[in-house]
Amino acid sequence: MGILNIFLTPDFYSATIRLMTPLMLAALGGILCERAGILNMALEGQILMGAFFAYLGAYLFNNAWMGLVVAMLGSMFLGAIHAFMSINVKVNQVVVALGLNTLAMGITSTIFRFMFGTDSQMAHCPGFTAIRIPGLSDIPFLGPVLFGQYPLTYIALAALAGIHWLLFHTSRGLELRAAGENPQALDVAGVNVIRIRWISVLLTGAFCGLAGACLTLNGLNTFYDNISSGRGFIAYAAIVFGKWNPIGTTLATLLFGAGDALQLRMQAMNFNIPYYFYLMMPYLITFLALVFLMGPSKGPAASNVPFVKDKARKRSAKHSRMGGK
Repeated sequence: MGILNIFLTPDFYSATIRLMTPLMLAALGGILCERAGILNMALEGQILMGAFFAYLGAYLFNNAWMGLVVAMLGSMFLGAIHAFMSINVKVNQVVVALGLNTLAMGITSTIFRFMFGTDSQMAHCPGFTAIRIPGLSDIPFLGPVLFGQYPLTYIALAALAGIHWLLFHTSRGLELRAAGENPQALDVAGVNVIRIRWISVLLTGAFCGLAGACLTLNGLNTFYDNISSGRGFIAYAAIVFGKWNPIGTTLATLLFGAGDALQLRMQAMNFNIPYYFYLMMPYLITFLALVFLMGPSKGPAASNVPFVKDKARKRSAKHSRMGGK
């Protein structure tokens, strides 16, 4: 009955939403990138960069919101490298992502040790506190679950609505999706495919910066090596599980958040089970969901395919600029 009681408390569901927030933010950003035709498996490295620079910014400026800004800039820096290598240089996007994940590990560990040394007693930085919405947070059960969260959770929910509206209810969203499905046709229509892909990759970096900030500024208020712990790969799995749809992807991240919240509470129950089994639970739940619950899934047709402008169209555009001479 002890385990069943976990599911009867609002604290479990509140923790589920809090723990899914970094995954949700990274996955929502990843959807923009994937829909534009750029395969982005560098979410892990971008989350790690965001986590470190959120800590660094909050520590140096003594302000959590400034940490948020620095986190987005740090993660977007990695995104800019990804965009340049994948879009302009046209390097294999999987290889670029693997390299960037390793680069992020090196950058964060090196700067961390250079500035703070190897002392395990790390200096804490300012962080966010939960915001209780007056009136709504007093609603029985649902109040503390939905209306007593950290600011980044509310930002994530607003981003979910905004990205869904952008992708499926605006002309810009249609252009972004076309860049991932048929970029040549979009180019013939006179839309700059390269610009759309660049913007999408940079926006992914910004969202991953927010995701990383969740890890360091939502209560922990410090940083340690590899704090992302594979969350970027889980976020990418959530994108595939959700079939590149913001709502489906969010539900997939909710599953992982529930697994994480469950393992934390099971640890406190002192079962005679090895510690690492609990740490494995969220990843195991996600893996089993992908294997047994996921149906056929097909991503954007032009994903991982470098865009090459049609040579005949380039000659035609040049001819037009010369006035037909």
